[in-house]
Amino acid sequence: MTNTLDCIEIETGNNPTHAIIWMHGLGADGNDFVPIADELGLDGLAPVRFIFPHAPERPVTINNGYVMRAWYDITVGDLEGNTRKADAAGVRVSQGQINDLIAQEHARGIAYTNINLAGFSQGGAIALYTGLRYPETLGGIMALSTYLPLAETLPQEAAAANLHTAIFIAHGTQDPVVPYTMGQGTYQALQAAGYPIQWHEYPMPHSVCPAEIADIRQFLTPRLRTKA
Repeated sequence: MTNTLDCIEIETGNNPTHAIIWMHGLGADGNDFVPIADELGLDGLAPVRFIFPHAPERPVTINNGYVMRAWYDITVGDLEGNTRKADAAGVRVSQGQINDLIAQEHARGIAYTNINLAGFSQGGAIALYTGLRYPETLGGIMALSTYLPLAETLPQEAAAANLHTAIFIAHGTQDPVVPYTMGQGTYQALQAAGYPIQWHEYPMPHSVCPAEIADIRQFLTPRLRTKA
């Protein structure tokens, strides 16, 4: 399939052997996390291609139908612990678009095990949803200030290829947008299912902090030493 998302690409060196596909949050766009390519300080590690896709524009119910970039629709109650109300159709369309990006990077010569998914808020939800169901083993999944949508379908849809893929989950204890309990609950559920997870929490709101960036770098470092 041909990728249908517009993306920003940044390479940390020539002939990248690794890729990180990084999804932004609701109402933002791919530019939102472009600075992290430098902030992570990946000098000395394998060359990486960062891919920052722009989510499609769509009406978002929780914001009175205002059209903005979103990976799926959100309604009142979705972020109060009731993830069963998630926009299943929208989530799965975005899953297909990220699957296409993974396939694109593989076609460009990057091994599946060197492709990592990352995302913040809604983007993190798509990273988790897609990565846990992807049929080839990925390098890692990073989910920031987020939760797992449609969690009830995971037992039937989980891909055996990613049962042992390392997962980084982080959340702010003062998050007023995606409640801390949703992030913690996602961590506990995936841990109980046997996934290898690193859990990190920080005294911050719905944002990213320097300590978190340092922890992400530590998570990525062994993965960016993997041979292509």
